[in-house]
Amino acid sequence: MSNVRNADKNTKTVPHVVKEEIIAAGKWARLDKTTYVDPSGKTRTWETVKRTTRQSHTATDGVQILAILNRAHHKDFVVLVKQFRPPMGCYTLEFPAGLIDDNESAETTALRELKEETGYKGEVVRVSPVMCLDPGLSNCTTQFVMVNINGDDPDNLNPTQELEFIDVILLPLDGFQIRIDELLQKEDMVVDAKVYIYSVALQAFTKPSEVPAVRQ
Repeated sequence: MSNVRNADKNTKTVPHVVKEEIIAAGKWARLDKTTYVDPSGKTRTWETVKRTTRQSHTATDGVQILAILNRAHHKDFVVLVKQFRPPMGCYTLEFPAGLIDDNESAETTALRELKEETGYKGEVVRVSPVMCLDPGLSNCTTQFVMVNINGDDPDNLNPTQELEFIDVILLPLDGFQIRIDELLQKEDMVVDAKVYIYSVALQAFTKPSEVPAVRQ
């Protein structure tokens, strides 16, 4: 009898979504009531935010662009953007980014958005797998597209943005995290988690002795 009880106790249900019902919908996003079965076999509900703009040919909503500006005899710079984000109610410091349009690849979207937001033309060197952004709230996904920008190219000497309300901020790759911290102390804005996590990882990789110790 005890063996049967132990077998039942160790048996787990494969969690899965049963159905999704629209609670509210707008032009760009909607709120769903998601009914699912958890690993114990219990049926539960969740509130899920979804974009309405995802294209049928891709599992990705958009791209994040990690663009490095290279110039001869100069330091390398990370290209960031500052813009007002209504959900936050303030300005944010982010990587250039954008949604994938119909019949676009992640690479095409990245180069298009980079040109629109910053004026720079670049070359794609790597594309990440599809990644989730905030899985506890939304099914939104993104891909990181790494881009090299030749700052000595005539097209990049005086870049012209196509979007009016975005400021381009160039921060040196060397000491990237320190420069972000300094910028946040001077300006009233919030840094995107992806930018800051990248800065911490970069610091840990290039100058591990300068990474602040974590208190236990």
